[in-house]
Amino acid sequence: MLGYAERILHVDLATGKTRVEKLGEGTAKKYIGGIGLGMNLWLANSKPGVNPLSPENPLVLAVGPVSATMFPTGGNGHAFISKSPATNGVGEAVSHGTFGAEIKRAGYDAIVLTGKSERPVYLWIDDDSVQLLDAEHLWGKSPSETEDAIKDELGDYYVRVASIGLAGENQSKIACILNEKTRAAGRTGLGAVMGSKNLKAIAVRGTNDIVVAKPDEFMDMVKEFHERMKGPAAQKYRTLGTPENIMIQNALYCMPTRNYTNAHFENAEKVSGEVLNERFIAKIIACNSCAMRCEHEAVIREGPYKGTMARMEYDNLWALGPNCGIDKLDAIIKASELCNYYGLDAQSTGVTVSFVMDCYEQGMLSQDQLDGIDARFGNADALLQLIEKIGKREGIGETLADGVKIAAEKIGKDAEKLAQHIKGLEVTGYDMRCLKTAALGFAVSFRGADHSRSGAYTVDFLGKVDRLKAEKGRGKLVKDQEDVYALIDSLIVCKNAKGTFNSELAEMAKLYSLVTGAEVTPEELKAAGERINTLAKLINIREGLSRKDDTLPWKVMNQPIPEDGPVKGAVVTQEELDLLLDDYYDARGWTLKGVPTKAKLQELGLEEFSGIVEGKEE
Repeated sequence: MLGYAERILHVDLATGKTRVEKLGEGTAKKYIGGIGLGMNLWLANSKPGVNPLSPENPLVLAVGPVSATMFPTGGNGHAFISKSPATNGVGEAVSHGTFGAEIKRAGYDAIVLTGKSERPVYLWIDDDSVQLLDAEHLWGKSPSETEDAIKDELGDYYVRVASIGLAGENQSKIACILNEKTRAAGRTGLGAVMGSKNLKAIAVRGTNDIVVAKPDEFMDMVKEFHERMKGPAAQKYRTLGTPENIMIQNALYCMPTRNYTNAHFENAEKVSGEVLNERFIAKIIACNSCAMRCEHEAVIREGPYKGTMARMEYDNLWALGPNCGIDKLDAIIKASELCNYYGLDAQSTGVTVSFVMDCYEQGMLSQDQLDGIDARFGNADALLQLIEKIGKREGIGETLADGVKIAAEKIGKDAEKLAQHIKGLEVTGYDMRCLKTAALGFAVSFRGADHSRSGAYTVDFLGKVDRLKAEKGRGKLVKDQEDVYALIDSLIVCKNAKGTFNSELAEMAKLYSLVTGAEVTPEELKAAGERINTLAKLINIREGLSRKDDTLPWKVMNQPIPEDGPVKGAVVTQEELDLLLDDYYDARGWTLKGVPTKAKLQELGLEEFSGIVEGKEE
């Protein structure tokens, strides 16, 4: 079957031994690729209750069937999958750029990394040649420095590299894995998993041709989507990029501000996408095979942070800006650069800093405990100082480097009430109090607090429902969106291009068929999306998560939005959450405890995992 290399590379980091396993057509069609294939491989190669930072926890790298093809945005993505040290459930993070395409060209659909090297190493994949090379000289370097050093060492600028920084080496549970210096597989702490294995980087060069089953029809589809990406569906990404959301979110009073103290930032115009674009954006870059371009690179040309460069998205701009009460764009850009330097997930880092600021203003942390830092909301210097501490695990950074859940446990004094996380993963920039469909999506997300595993916030934004009302029917809306998003991250195509699909399931099915030669119907593809989400739930159940973990932060359920405006007083009550959860579980065909039934597993072809739900259905 074309579209797949039909090879899975296994690397034992403890012994240096490698082997190649054939990817069967049945498994490929069942789990598609990307996160679906990656979760299946992780489950097959791990034991229940494995410590996320132990050698026994596999780290899987997977690409999709359209990787390295010319399909717009489909050629470039990759996914890391493991057990998350942040949530103790599914750890999964997708990134784009050029790294994923190179993995496919080297001849692999996935790489399964097990064990732990005795010393720092990096994995060098040159088509069929696979080596572990010494990385002692790279230990302590930033991902950017590491990438440059490896390219110099191997003598090839076009080698693609994914690496960790000091945060990953120190096994910070908010550490990420970066490729192309600014592209991050950011969420769920997988940089810590890589660091726990003494694996500094993965470098790859691939020279194999990529062939599709129906090249003429495929090229017609490529041309069609190129044209669509020149149109209104992708205009935001071509112009201001996702930072455009700052003013949109703020106008709707659904942008969490000062750690969910507010839902509206009075100085939003100072950090808007418009101002960012006018004053700092130097270049807009595209990933491999992308006709859209959305990577907005900001450069500071003058002032105390002169020379700073960072990729800016809504997510890091919000987390390090309004969420911390900060309205200085140059400082926010500098903070983003520091996150990249240390290899930290910018969203989790920003939420952690805002948590500290909240604790400081509530008297739960003193200036002495913060190494002399005056951590008031709005203090840009404090933001930068705290990121340095977190990146180095130095002083107060030792308490904060594992994210807000663990930090709150260490601080005590009801600090958990200020810790904005779900399942141990820090929230993202959508105020759940006034986005009730999104709140459900956040609560049930298999990887923890996240908007990008269902996109449920779009239902609220577009006025398709009353965003302030919890009611039956929202469960199916979230379920259907989750299944589409699982397909997007398994094929892998970019979520920023989602709007260019006029008929999502039908066009994804067509794309899959043209690339692989295996005819698949929209209904079959839809079932694959449901299968992937159910598999994720099975992993979480096996690792001890239950309905009690499908919940929301304390502030979301107990501290109503205070501002005068369209959402004043909005909050999510326990009664509303229970209604939404029951509705969602029912839509999925699960029990009210959130456990897939054996009948549902049979329907999805997952009966081999029925032992996981044994005795847990009732």
